[in-house]
Amino acid sequence: MTTYRPDTPLPRIEFDGHPATEEDLRIPALYGFGHFTALQVRDGGVRGLGLHLARLDAANRELFDLPVDGERVRELIRHALGGAALRDASVRVNGYLPPGATHTTLMVTVREPAAGPVGARSLMSVPYARTAPHIKRPGEFGQTYYGALAGRAGFDEALLTAPGGVVTEGAITNIGFWDGSSVVWPDAPALAGITMTLLEQGLERAGRPSARRPVTLEGPDGVGRYPAAFVCNSRGIAPVRRIDDTAFTVDEKLMRDLGAVYDAAPVDTV
Repeated sequence: MTTYRPDTPLPRIEFDGHPATEEDLRIPALYGFGHFTALQVRDGGVRGLGLHLARLDAANRELFDLPVDGERVRELIRHALGGAALRDASVRVNGYLPPGATHTTLMVTVREPAAGPVGARSLMSVPYARTAPHIKRPGEFGQTYYGALAGRAGFDEALLTAPGGVVTEGAITNIGFWDGSSVVWPDAPALAGITMTLLEQGLERAGRPSARRPVTLEGPDGVGRYPAAFVCNSRGIAPVRRIDDTAFTVDEKLMRDLGAVYDAAPVDTV
């Protein structure tokens, strides 16, 4: 969750390739049903760009029964980056279909690049599972609500769990566990994050495939069986130091290996 500060530069917002007008901004304000992807651009390049484009197209087809052309998205991102005079940036691409519209409106938001996570993270488990979690979408009340509660309780993030204490994902991250020989992702409905997917693909190429297994807060599949854990999203990868009262070791070698796998992912020019 991002907290606004008065000294934070306002983002550049474009709709379908032109600077946002008051009329444009009514779309997300009044018709928030939509989807988005968030990416970090460095020197005009993005890791997993094809995955971001595929995410936008798949979500748009599911929500609106309309495709999203990847080349058009790249063009719009380039235009917004040029308007902001940035080659390093945080970028969001949102898709909306306002009432009566026959084509998807694409909103591109560009702001200063995000810093990576600092230090090991603490997670507070909460009883919340998102509807249609495979779609990344704006205005998710539950994630924001529980994220705020976790922050007030002294944690860095909320850990979302389904009935029975089934671990699914972080409020704004994917979570992975280390069993001593391989990375384990919770086998539960969750958003397949781009960084998570790049790590999965990279580990497979390196001959160290990750696994999907049920993970729960307690019991034989409980989080306590794992010596280490980490979270990841578009901002980077960070170790987990605790989930509720369960402590984890920060495995420096694991974090170096994951960082190397991510850094080896190809960079695509926008």
